[in-house]
Amino acid sequence: MTVFLASPSGTLDWLRSDGLEIVLYVLGAMLFSRFATYLRDRLTRKIDTQFRSSDALVRSEAAKHRHALAQVITWVVLVIVYVLVGMAVLERLGFQVSGLVAPAAVLGAALGFGAQRIVQDILAGFFLITERQYGFGDVVRIAVTGQPEPAEGTVEDVTLRITTVRNSNGEVITVPNGQIVKVTNLSKDWARAAVDVPVPASADIKRINEILDEVGTEAYSDPLLQPLLLDKPSVMGVEDLTVDTMNIRMVARTLPGKQFDVGRELRVRVAAALRREGISENS
Repeated sequence: MTVFLASPSGTLDWLRSDGLEIVLYVLGAMLFSRFATYLRDRLTRKIDTQFRSSDALVRSEAAKHRHALAQVITWVVLVIVYVLVGMAVLERLGFQVSGLVAPAAVLGAALGFGAQRIVQDILAGFFLITERQYGFGDVVRIAVTGQPEPAEGTVEDVTLRITTVRNSNGEVITVPNGQIVKVTNLSKDWARAAVDVPVPASADIKRINEILDEVGTEAYSDPLLQPLLLDKPSVMGVEDLTVDTMNIRMVARTLPGKQFDVGRELRVRVAAALRREGISENS
C-alpha cells in the first residue's frame, strides 16, 4: 500500500489527483444509479400506462416479462458498476488489486460456504426469469421451504434474489428465490373459476343442472361479464355427495386473474336463480 500521507504537501498532491478521482468515481456511481433507476421506473410506468390505456383487460405475458426483466437488468448492472467503482477506488487508495487476487480467492472460498444460500437464490431467480414462470402482476401461490402455508398474492417485484408478493390483506411477503419449492401461477394465459353449489340431496338433479346452465348462458351474454369469459360457463355435475347434501360444480374459463371476480358474480347469480325456483342452498 502506498503511503501518501508522509507530508502535508504529499497529502495535498494526493487530494488533487487520486483523492479527486475517488470523489468523481463515487459521484459518478451515484449519478449512474439514479439514472438507471429513473430509466427503469420510466420503462415500467410506460408498460403500466400501455396496459391501462389499451383495450386489454389483463397484462400480456410479454408485458409481465418485460416488467420483471427491466427490474432484474437494472439490479445486475448496478451491482457490476458498484464492483468496478469499488476496485477503482481501492487502486486510488494505493491497494494493488492484482495482489488481492489470492486473498480474495481464500476469502471467497470461506464465504462460499456461508453464502451458498445467496448463490442459490440468484441462480433460482435467473431460471425464474428466463423460464417466465411468473412476472410482475401475476397472481401466484408459492410453496416455501419450511413454511406450512404458501405465500399467495400478486407479484409486485422480482429480482434475481427475491420475489415480493402482496396478499389480499395488503401484507407484503418477501420470498428468497432459492427457497421456492413450487409455483402455482393463477393468472398465466387463462384461469378457471369453480363454483360449488350445495343443494339438498333430495333435489331434482336434472332441474338443478338446467338452472345452472341457464345462469351460465345469461352470464355469457351479459355485456359486463362476457369480456371476462373465454367461453360459456359449464356444469360439470355432482362433485360431492353426502346423506343430506350434494355439491354440483360449475366452472368457467376466464381471463388471467379474473377468476375471482367471475366466481363471485356467478355465485350471486346462482343463489338468486335457486331462490326464484324455491330451492334453498345448504352451506
